[in-house]
Amino acid sequence: MDEITQSAGRGSEVSVADFLEAGKRRVEMELCSGEAGLSRKIAEAAINRPGLALTGFYQYFPQKRMQVIGLSENAYLSSLDVEGRTRHLTAFFESRIPCVVFTRNRRLPPEVIELSEKNKVPVLRSRMVTKYFVNAATLLMENLMAQHVKFQGTMIEINGVGVLIEGKPGVGKSETALALIEKGHSLISDDVTLLRVDSSGSVIGASVDVTRYHMEIRGLGIIHVPSLFGVTSVRDEKRLDIVVSLYRVDERESDDRRSGSRATVNVLGVEVPHVEIPVAPGRALSNLVEAAALDQKLRTLGHDAAKELDEKLITTLTEASASSE
Repeated sequence: MDEITQSAGRGSEVSVADFLEAGKRRVEMELCSGEAGLSRKIAEAAINRPGLALTGFYQYFPQKRMQVIGLSENAYLSSLDVEGRTRHLTAFFESRIPCVVFTRNRRLPPEVIELSEKNKVPVLRSRMVTKYFVNAATLLMENLMAQHVKFQGTMIEINGVGVLIEGKPGVGKSETALALIEKGHSLISDDVTLLRVDSSGSVIGASVDVTRYHMEIRGLGIIHVPSLFGVTSVRDEKRLDIVVSLYRVDERESDDRRSGSRATVNVLGVEVPHVEIPVAPGRALSNLVEAAALDQKLRTLGHDAAKELDEKLITTLTEASASSE
């Protein structure tokens, strides 16, 4: 496995419908009007609060962003008479914005509903306080716009370490993951893992929506993991810390013990530690994958067992050579 490449680049546009679907739970959002404009595209992840635009100043107005109207903007609109509010809101809704979000679950002025439907601009409403909504919505937009790829593999969190287990069909990925879950570790995804790069440059793994919390085990069929092992046995997403490749020994002409060496694999432009583990009868794969994850955790803390052993051997040989002289 040399590289996991991207299938969609950063900066891709997100439709208002996609944002609404993804944000219903995370930012407590609902559609109030303008359903005909749900296909409009949000071109930037940043959020804009249009205080100046509502007063009539549009010289540096970022119209490609989601527009959020909070307490101060609402107070300004309420201070205007009906004629003035209609005039300013008309110019606002005609400026080709993708959507408008009202926070704090505020009641919408009737002019907003009318102009929303007329200009086909979706108006959404959230129960969240404005500053918390802006933070959460920005992260959500960055995730939706991030580089991403669907990869054939199973992802597990082992003591805080995100492990992606990959290999040929039938090699035992899901069975190994199931054994790790029985040990108290958590499932991220089974069979297909959605990988993306977040704003910090880390690779994040998650399950596709349709298979979230489910696993397919040969001979058993589909199982619902939290129903069998409890809610702590699953997680929605996790940073990818190491990739473990399983392979059958008989599939290679010779095993030169490369499985004991550490390398890296390029995942969406990020170098991620990679280890190969041979599969053979009698090998406890779950223990080996768990050990690889814990060893990676120690390596991030500066503890390299192989390097320390080499140094001890060199010291011992040097002392033995000196004493023989």
